[in-house]
Amino acid sequence: MSDLLPFFRAWVTDPRKVSAISPSSPALARLITSEVTETSSPVLELGPGTGVFTRALLDRGLREDDLTLIEAGPYFSSLLADRYPKARILQMDAARLGRENLFGRGELSSAISGLPLLSMSPRQIMGILGGTFGYLREEGAFYQFTYGPRCPVPSAILARLDLRATRIGTTVRNMPPSSVYKIERQNRGCDRQTA
Repeated sequence: MSDLLPFFRAWVTDPRKVSAISPSSPALARLITSEVTETSSPVLELGPGTGVFTRALLDRGLREDDLTLIEAGPYFSSLLADRYPKARILQMDAARLGRENLFGRGELSSAISGLPLLSMSPRQIMGILGGTFGYLREEGAFYQFTYGPRCPVPSAILARLDLRATRIGTTVRNMPPSSVYKIERQNRGCDRQTA
């Protein structure tokens, strides 16, 4: 309940940027962070909003100062700075990740994304994935949730970036129900696996 008011304020200010009808549930947060361990750091979180996934990462044993949170919205950025003062919080467009020189090549272990990829252009998605994978280790993974029935990254983009996506699970304990995809380096399209 504590996230509803901040979420609603941000949504009223700019509903197109929020692109969700409610904050992510704890069940979705547990699912999207389920493969991340305390040894999976440092971690990049894209579009953290109120920080539901951030809390789940901390619950999994990650240290707050091993987290970098990229949030475009000024209201959410300020809220996150108050809630997670030891995390690195950057207010910026995630599609510009590759241009900003934020990390060294292969410095990050994994990335968690709450970004609304289904409402973004192919160019934005390319910028987000290309920039993120430039910072991820070879075995690093990018975790993305979606409300849609299939992988939110078009197969043409996956192929162009030599990536593959696998559905790791679905939760109906979110409004609306959501699936999580793990995106890794390899030249395959979305697998249709069920959890």
